[in-house]
Amino acid sequence: MSLSIRSRALGAMLSLGFCALLGAPASAQAASTEACAGGGFRLELPNNKTLSGSVRTKIDRRSLPSHGTLRVRGTYIDFDIDVSTFAVYNYTLKATSNPLDITGGVTTVLFAGKVPNLGTQTLEKDDLEVEMGAGDLFLLRRGERIKMKIQAKDCAQGGIFQMEPETETAGATIDVTHTLGPDVFYFTNPYTGKINFGNANLLRGKDSPQVAAKLVQGERETVWRVTSGGRMGGVLGEDAVENSPPATSCTQDCQAQNRVQGKYDVPDPVYENDGGGIGGGGDD
Repeated sequence: MSLSIRSRALGAMLSLGFCALLGAPASAQAASTEACAGGGFRLELPNNKTLSGSVRTKIDRRSLPSHGTLRVRGTYIDFDIDVSTFAVYNYTLKATSNPLDITGGVTTVLFAGKVPNLGTQTLEKDDLEVEMGAGDLFLLRRGERIKMKIQAKDCAQGGIFQMEPETETAGATIDVTHTLGPDVFYFTNPYTGKINFGNANLLRGKDSPQVAAKLVQGERETVWRVTSGGRMGGVLGEDAVENSPPATSCTQDCQAQNRVQGKYDVPDPVYENDGGGIGGGGDD
């Protein structure tokens, strides 16, 4: 594990008032409707067609080439998806003029990849189901013995991503590897003791697991073993550093009952208030 040196460096900077020197906005860095203002995705399909606005449809599997790329493009978030595995690549937080922007004005690749290991399986048996609108995105595709869901929100911060594998075999697991972008690293937050990812600026994020065990933790990579029906979520900004409770061990219809209710302390001084989003901010 190679977290300690970067963690101590970041902790020292924070202790010296690093955040104040950067001029963090006096208004709270809260994940709220303001963080999602003007958000909305468009989908660029492998056949060069584009979907945007309010959509509920199925993309015929015959128009989806094996391991073709679905490009998700938003106001705040961009990423690419392998249509055969739902592996996510180049998950990027874009610099914007939103007052809750945490990029420091620098568009940043947060994850080079969020890659589920499906072995020899693919999701090519079925069509691709798509629902999107008002900054929300839902994708679902099935294989012979597995299905995968992705939910995403187009926001500057908050709970904005969720990947859910489900197999026919109860209790089966899927390993998911998270590899950070080149300018982002994992570190132990000195104020919470939790593992965050970020840079030496305002950017903070956290993997948000549910019914998932961490197998590997490095400075730029984690490997999670997700039980069928569990999920790997992701939160940004204040949601990533609040003292919220861990997610419950639930594998069906879990989102509402695990959504953060009320307020929790945010001990990391880079942020001031709390917010919300997909999946909350369960402990790692």
